[in-house]
Amino acid sequence: MKQSKYAVGLLLCLLSFFSCSVPDIREYKDTGVSPDLFPDYIDVTVPCNIAPLNFRLQQPGTREVLWLEGKGRALKISSSDGKFSIPPHQWKNLLEANKGGTIKLTVFSKEGESWKRYNPFSIHISADPVDPYLVYRLIEPGYELWDKMGIYQRDLENYDESAVYENKMTGYNCVNCHSFCMQNPGEMMFHMRGQDGGTMLVKNGETEKLNTKTDSTISALVYPCWHPSGRFIAFSVNKIEQVFYLNNRNRIEVFDSESDVVVYDTDEHEIFTSPLLSDKKMLETFPGFSPDGKTLYFCSAKTFPVPVKSDSVKYSLCSVPFFPGTRTFGEKVDTVFNAEVTGKSASFPRISPDGRFLLFTVCGYGSFPIWHKEADLYMLDLKTKKYIDMSKVNSPDVDSYHSWSSNSRWIVFSSRRTDGLYTRPYIAHIGENGEAGKAFMLPQKDPSFYDAFMKSYNIPELVKGEVKTDPYCIAGRAKSPGVSVKFR
Repeated sequence: MKQSKYAVGLLLCLLSFFSCSVPDIREYKDTGVSPDLFPDYIDVTVPCNIAPLNFRLQQPGTREVLWLEGKGRALKISSSDGKFSIPPHQWKNLLEANKGGTIKLTVFSKEGESWKRYNPFSIHISADPVDPYLVYRLIEPGYELWDKMGIYQRDLENYDESAVYENKMTGYNCVNCHSFCMQNPGEMMFHMRGQDGGTMLVKNGETEKLNTKTDSTISALVYPCWHPSGRFIAFSVNKIEQVFYLNNRNRIEVFDSESDVVVYDTDEHEIFTSPLLSDKKMLETFPGFSPDGKTLYFCSAKTFPVPVKSDSVKYSLCSVPFFPGTRTFGEKVDTVFNAEVTGKSASFPRISPDGRFLLFTVCGYGSFPIWHKEADLYMLDLKTKKYIDMSKVNSPDVDSYHSWSSNSRWIVFSSRRTDGLYTRPYIAHIGENGEAGKAFMLPQKDPSFYDAFMKSYNIPELVKGEVKTDPYCIAGRAKSPGVSVKFR
């Protein structure tokens, strides 16, 4: 009996071994076409520290094989369902051996007794690393209703995800607009709306709750951007309204009936502004500081009757000098992107940390490009004053909110290109002179992950390390009265 059990066990082990082994393919027929992959990782440029780019063949056969070839040891992977999961350790070795070079990938598929080969493709391994963490909000795609909502962080070198803060800790309220100072995970802020509402500020190891509505401002603080010194944060203050369309390819329109730009002094708990940033005849919003802290960018449009004429509201991209030592502004506003000339609307100005490139979103009209299918990313070279070709980054659907890596070599942005409904994060390489590489979707352990994941990724922000702020400390501060800010 013991020998019989041993024989059965040995047989099962052998069957398992042979079923998992990679076939030795010597004869095959070339298809002459590229494989149809999801996600599409064909000819992308990736960081040298990214997690394995697992994918699936959209039209699998009875068996598939993937060859990965470059410097060092070649890697062969077998699949019975069209999904390819690359072993992390071997992938890491492959990236290290081919840093600054290219690996070649070849997909074979078996139909009946015959093998066919798809055209080989490349993945370029940049020597430029990406910041190791990505922070984002997860929310249902409609934004008007939610239950569980939170801000999460993902380790880009593997697939680990953890919560920075979840709204279940404060009565399932809304949490939004997280922002970091120069990609520093130890200096951040985000808003809470509704129950325990306020702005949560984390700085110098301390967590603070701010009550930011004053008698002299339109609203509590809204869209943020940190000054590189960490002392100041520029915000918009907005009266925001929404409309929902029954017969419009852009399902939702969010617009401002009033808006200004202000700056918050974290040392003094004071808000200040300038007449150039709070003109009642204009709508000012979406501030963004330059990396040297001497210029404040923002978007500005003439006021219109809304929502009747919301499609006539087009925002120019402007800038004004800022003097942090005296908390004052220059006397003249410069127009960087003119809405009246282009006939388009700008939002979300973000300057690369090296000060070379200005990245922003452009759509047909309005200030909420997240639901505008025509929304694309534009990038201006501030040295040459010329626009960069972003055709490898943009898509026919929404391409919107974006942020930079600390080394200025990577951008991450949100896009609805997969299905027009759910926002997914995409990463693209930016060369020293602005050459933009083909964007690739955030890799997941399971190539079919996005098929069943029913939340949108909102406001993707790259950070230089793990956010270690205690969510219980945040929840405790949120329940406190908080500090009321003053308007100077």
